[in-house]
Amino acid sequence: MPTISQFFGIVIQMFWREHAPPHFHALYGEHEAQIDIRTLEVIVGHLPKRAFNLTIEWAIEHRAELMEDWNLCQAKQQPKKIQPLE
Repeated sequence: MPTISQFFGIVIQMFWREHAPPHFHALYGEHEAQIDIRTLEVIVGHLPKRAFNLTIEWAIEHRAELMEDWNLCQAKQQPKKIQPLE
């Protein structure tokens, strides 16, 4: 699973051949959540509050890039790296 960004101990990944809805995986320690790109709601899993808030802040800034990466993955192409939250 390609890692598309990393910041503050949070790893953002996206799978090839994933199911709808468009989403990304956020990992933080032993926690993992799948987050819908369109609504920014957690589909599956859980992150601690601080990690969740940082992830959502990042996703808001990069929503268009996330959708572009989702489309690349659906076409079985390598997603592009996305700038981390600073």
